[in-house]
Amino acid sequence: MNAAWRVQAILSDPSTEWPKIENESGDAAYLLTGYVALLATIPAVSGFIGACFVGATVPGSGIVRAPLLEGFFGAVFGYVATCATVLVLGFLINLFAPMFGARRDFGSAFKLAVYSYTPVWLAGVFLLAPGLRFLILTAFYGVYILWQGLPRLMKAPSANVPAYAAVIVGCACVITLLATGAQHALFGLGAF
Repeated sequence: MNAAWRVQAILSDPSTEWPKIENESGDAAYLLTGYVALLATIPAVSGFIGACFVGATVPGSGIVRAPLLEGFFGAVFGYVATCATVLVLGFLINLFAPMFGARRDFGSAFKLAVYSYTPVWLAGVFLLAPGLRFLILTAFYGVYILWQGLPRLMKAPSANVPAYAAVIVGCACVITLLATGAQHALFGLGAF
């Protein structure tokens, strides 16, 4: 799998890409090393550069930058946290499947979590500049990608997809906020 090609394909036409993904291996190690590990570097590196080199304007203090070591460890924490987040989401998608009339299949659930999280990683590039951070909201395109993939990969009935997607998105938001909160608490400014 070419990660760059898959990113372009899942973003431009998820309804056409999900049938191809459905037939691929759901091996977690393969997806983590061949896709997640690459894309998770985007917010980690962007956040590091934004926090340590660009900085943030703080009223009354001017531009404040994180110390390099603090920023580095914050970036490493963020990288590991985002990799763990998709793994946990895969488990949750699989766990909640019977509640929504879907089938349990961790491989498919993990593929769904990984590829639906693609816009989140790409939106991480906006961590480079404090003034652009609001554009992280573009990551919510992942909801549409998830919505398109649930019936295909988890065999969720169409009537249950809205509720199933809402539960997964809610879980993803909570996990992401907890990870970001922990990153800020542990590493302060370096955790942008």
